[in-house]
Amino acid sequence: MNENGVNDCVFQLQSDRASGCTDLSKQPSSVKPAQHEHKQEDMLSSFDPRPPRQARPPPLTDPFERVKGRRLKTSQESLTDCARTGGAFIGPLKEDLTDPSSSSLANGPALLTNGPKHADRSEHVGSPLSPFRDRSYSLPVTQRRRHQFKTDPHFRHSRIILSPLQPCRALLPSLECNMASMSLRTANQIDRDCVDYKGLDRLHRNFSDSRLLETMVSDSSSVNSMKSNFSVLNPIRPKDVRNRSFLEGSVLGHGALLGAEELDRYFPERHVGVYIATWNMQGEKGLPNNLDDLLLPTDTEFAQDFYIIGIQEGCPDRREWEIRLQETLGPYYVMLYAAAHGVLYLTVFVRRDLIWFCSEVEHATVTTRIISQIKTKGAVGVGFTFFGTSFLFITSHFTSGDSKIYERILDYNKIIEALALPKVLPDTNPYRSVSSDVTTRFDEVFWFGDFNFRLNKDRYGIEAVLKQSDGPDMEPLLQHDQLLKEMKDGAIFKGFQEAPIHFLPTYKFDIGCDIYDSTSKQRTPSYTDRIIFRSRQSDDIKVIRYTACASIKTSDHRPVVGMFQVKIRPGRDNIPLGAGQFDRSLYLEGIRRRITRELQRQEAVKSQQNSAVCCIS
Repeated sequence: MNENGVNDCVFQLQSDRASGCTDLSKQPSSVKPAQHEHKQEDMLSSFDPRPPRQARPPPLTDPFERVKGRRLKTSQESLTDCARTGGAFIGPLKEDLTDPSSSSLANGPALLTNGPKHADRSEHVGSPLSPFRDRSYSLPVTQRRRHQFKTDPHFRHSRIILSPLQPCRALLPSLECNMASMSLRTANQIDRDCVDYKGLDRLHRNFSDSRLLETMVSDSSSVNSMKSNFSVLNPIRPKDVRNRSFLEGSVLGHGALLGAEELDRYFPERHVGVYIATWNMQGEKGLPNNLDDLLLPTDTEFAQDFYIIGIQEGCPDRREWEIRLQETLGPYYVMLYAAAHGVLYLTVFVRRDLIWFCSEVEHATVTTRIISQIKTKGAVGVGFTFFGTSFLFITSHFTSGDSKIYERILDYNKIIEALALPKVLPDTNPYRSVSSDVTTRFDEVFWFGDFNFRLNKDRYGIEAVLKQSDGPDMEPLLQHDQLLKEMKDGAIFKGFQEAPIHFLPTYKFDIGCDIYDSTSKQRTPSYTDRIIFRSRQSDDIKVIRYTACASIKTSDHRPVVGMFQVKIRPGRDNIPLGAGQFDRSLYLEGIRRRITRELQRQEAVKSQQNSAVCCIS
């Protein structure tokens, strides 16, 4: 018997077993080779090498000739194409399946071998050790029926049909487009070990580098791998650093240290908080025991970014005064600069996170006395640039006296002409500057101090108005204010404005009480202590608070405080920066005193709790 005859017998036995027939004499003697050919195509491994695709030849009369000319699928063709996997081989044999006689073999296995090589490969691939056997169970139910012959231990199929490749799913959840998660927020970052500021977590803002977001990957594991350290700053990829142009960040606004991106990171609304306090201390040596009411009032929700304190007739020990300020503001603020002119003190504190964006600080002084050695009247000015906005702070003490209005106007004119600022700092808008007026050479100007302007009314008339006034309405008194009248006439403080006044006159009190001058002089109560402001752009400064601090009574003047919201703009790196410099020795001494005070308070509480009082009933 030849090889073809053996194959026919084997095929007949397997067909009988699958169909449940035991009597060989009852079965047909021959089967059409077309069905053998169809099952052969389904059984062959998809990884077998196949010849390139050729044009389909015309139908042949001999079925075995059709088998020889049948195209085999190559391993290079896509396994994910549904038209080329699984039942894709049925398409070319559609003509053969139209024969009704082929339906008897639709649910049964078929084995067709063309030689010993196929038989050997069938045994190897179909062996139980093959890793591809179990993958046929991932096929749909209609295709899985073709592999039911696996339950027969006496039969090994010659082809494993792999399931179509499914699209790869991400093992990790995709990262949100908003990279500004809680761990990456850096704006208004505070130390969490300080009890006083535990409620400021709401200050955290949604700031992230906009340029970095454009190239961020969508895999959180990749983001974590890009971090260069253990900080909460946004990760930076090495290729971004390599591709960074050195032209960016020099004098250009884009990518600069003081540019828009860095500004938006810390101030998304581009507003900074400024706190200003002015106080005539009357030269008293004794300082208040606590300055919290002056700098950190309890009726305000948040602290500010800048604290500027101007003093007239300051205490003899100026260093002690600065240490007390540092002790009150605590470790979150540093003294950026301090200047003095005789007994005029001007101190600038800034939040320590922001010192890197401050330029070098410059100051100038002017005396308005005829004898320049007597430095009790005059002005001190401090100027610097924060990002791209220039600031000028002036504290001054004008000539005193109820009727000396003209002398006070002369003091003002001399100060704006003689105050030599800025010196090295570039003018942010030189086209709007006037050489004869220092206040026009800065974007934001705050002028505060003891201006000594009085109320043009006698003492009894002032007291009568105060008794009749209902609530914070001070308009009846302000109608007699000298400063408001001169500002309205344009004789002084041109371009400046002042917030509405809703507090009592700050001059002149008896020390330690709320009674106006009870001496024989019977001085008229007046609004001598003022805070005024001007800006190059309209509406750059918004008043948040303007009031007097009535709890500090060590002087005949009450301190006046103001809180302002100031608009800031991005800058360029052509501004000489201060390199984060501040008075470190003052900072350490202030913190040491703050810790000592806290330890003493705790010891006092413990001693009070441990003390026992005996009583006899």
